[in-house]
Amino acid sequence: MTGARRRILVIGAGGLGCPALYALAPKLAERGDTVAIADDDRVDVSNLHRQILHRTEDVGRYKVDSAREALGRRWPSLTVETQRVRVGAGNVHELLRGHDVILDGTDSFESKFLLNDACVQARLPLVHGGVTRWSGQLMAVVPGHACYRCLFEAPPPEGAAASCQEAGILGAVAGVIGARMADEALAILDGKPTRAGVLQVYDARSGESRKVRLRPRPSCAACGTRTEAFAS
Repeated sequence: MTGARRRILVIGAGGLGCPALYALAPKLAERGDTVAIADDDRVDVSNLHRQILHRTEDVGRYKVDSAREALGRRWPSLTVETQRVRVGAGNVHELLRGHDVILDGTDSFESKFLLNDACVQARLPLVHGGVTRWSGQLMAVVPGHACYRCLFEAPPPEGAAASCQEAGILGAVAGVIGARMADEALAILDGKPTRAGVLQVYDARSGESRKVRLRPRPSCAACGTRTEAFAS
């Protein structure tokens, strides 16, 4: 994937999307690549501690507008495109079209499984991130390797798992995971993914990370190959 100008799509301009965009911006501006942002939510004062592209004066504005302006102030040469839309079954394939790498900064299981399945079908690399309380996780879904559904077969039943709002999030953890998502996206663009088929789990209380390596699972509803997981 080296040489040609590329397009990265960041879905969600919140706790994960903001640090990912901040980390991506200087490199993409230098290379002449494009970053696209998709989100339909507005900036809320309660989230400012982890959504680092937004400021107090942005409260009430659409996140995509605030994020675009924040990136433009610091990296005026960066090409930023925005879509004020929430990803769903009716628009996911159109939303992904034309991009080279997708970053999943959403905060719902339904969206994560939807993006996984759509990216697997389109053979598009996806960098997944998630944060709850003091822990975070990330994984690259790359063609030929295990996908998100190989490990987590289906979304949990409604109410079985606490949402981000219910569980709470340590802002610094979102920053760590978002930055690592950006690093992985750039590695994929350079043809050197480091977390393909690997779930990395980060614990802020201990400062430690561990990796769970995956093999594609034959009965996976998305990629239909085979899976095994083991810690390393």
